[in-house]
Amino acid sequence: MSSLSRDFTQKIAWIYRIKSPVGWKLAITFYNGWTYNCITECQIESKPEFSDLDCDDVPKLIILETTSMNRPFVFINIAMTADGKIDTVQRQGAAISSARDKERVDQLRAEADAVMVGGKTLLDEDPKLTVKSETLHNERVTRGLSPNPIKVGIVTEARLPSDSQFLTAGPASIVIFTTRWTSKHHVSDLKSRGVDVYVDDSDKVNLVWALETLKEIGVERLMVEGGATLNFELLRLGLVDEVNAYIAPMIFGGANAPTMAAGSGLERGEAIPLKLVNVEQWEDGGVLLKYILERSA
Repeated sequence: MSSLSRDFTQKIAWIYRIKSPVGWKLAITFYNGWTYNCITECQIESKPEFSDLDCDDVPKLIILETTSMNRPFVFINIAMTADGKIDTVQRQGAAISSARDKERVDQLRAEADAVMVGGKTLLDEDPKLTVKSETLHNERVTRGLSPNPIKVGIVTEARLPSDSQFLTAGPASIVIFTTRWTSKHHVSDLKSRGVDVYVDDSDKVNLVWALETLKEIGVERLMVEGGATLNFELLRLGLVDEVNAYIAPMIFGGANAPTMAAGSGLERGEAIPLKLVNVEQWEDGGVLLKYILERSA
């Protein structure tokens, strides 16, 4: 059980009169693993603080794990094939998501404060990371937010072309975390384009520092869209709260095709435990899985 439960009553955050469907969905997805079990399953009798509540009251409150952490709530979203591949061996960003899943991803982006990608994804795929739906744009603006979440890049050497979609698609604020391998010229050029650049004076970006910095600038909910190396490092460091995976009804194969998590890998005894909290089987043949990261006592 996380340390959150030891100070349970002080972590309650009430959601008053949220009428927007996006707002309610935000409240629900902020649950960490422990509160998901306790509240969404309505096991409120297990806590004396909730003895006077019933299930109808449950959606009105959430417990924000971010209140006890110096980082945002972090969730990884991926689409992968039935054989676990997130791209083909060509690694050119092959389409995996169905039309319905693309709508789901758009919704998740609209609900996030920021969307993060790693260096290979940033440089090879040049993602826009914007919200496509005009309706979702308007809902964000109604909530006092920008039309798009903050774009975040984690990249060892930030040599982005001037016409990069990551830089030009928007409007959106842009944050890049990089290392000493990025020249002062490139740092200056990015800053001249309005990008907030944070330089880690080492060979790779310290992800704990990066998330703490995002928290400091107001990011409470961070969506991670890969790639495999960034996913693994965040998971390895215990910096992920939730994993959403769309499993598409197709096979890519390929020994060198990327999977959800790459990096150095773990031995069996160090495997990262997940808890499956939701399964949806879709008419398009895909399956949507939601996992939470199990926390040690």
